[in-house]
Amino acid sequence: MNEPIRTQWEIRCAFNGFCKQALKREAMNAHRDTKRQQSREVTFSDLSPQEENQLYTYDKYFADDEAEQSFFIAGKEITAKLLAEALRSLPEEKREAVLLYYFFDMNESEIAKLCKISRSAVQYRRTSSFELLKRYLEEHAYDCTDWEQ
Repeated sequence: MNEPIRTQWEIRCAFNGFCKQALKREAMNAHRDTKRQQSREVTFSDLSPQEENQLYTYDKYFADDEAEQSFFIAGKEITAKLLAEALRSLPEEKREAVLLYYFFDMNESEIAKLCKISRSAVQYRRTSSFELLKRYLEEHAYDCTDWEQ
């Protein structure tokens, strides 16, 4: 009668030893992988200025003032200055809603929490801004040379 119990005990011990060996090997592999990754990593402070310059890029669309880029839509010319003026013409709360939604990738709930207003108010401000922007651009699209300052 003791024989089956002893066999079960031996099986448990063997399984216990197997589990311990598997965990030990896995810990060694994780430690080796961490060391390998750390040997390949370089901190930003260790980079040379030339290496730092390879890590980013920037757009030069409007860097040349002589050849300002324009967009031609429906027979009208829209310049960067005109678009900026159109945004500046919006009331501050509407401009804030448009900029946060489209340029800072915030949703209406996040904007509502930030501005301490309701989500529907954010939606109204954002959608009503389009009509104001449209009207402004329609009125001023042909007067692009007037915006030189």
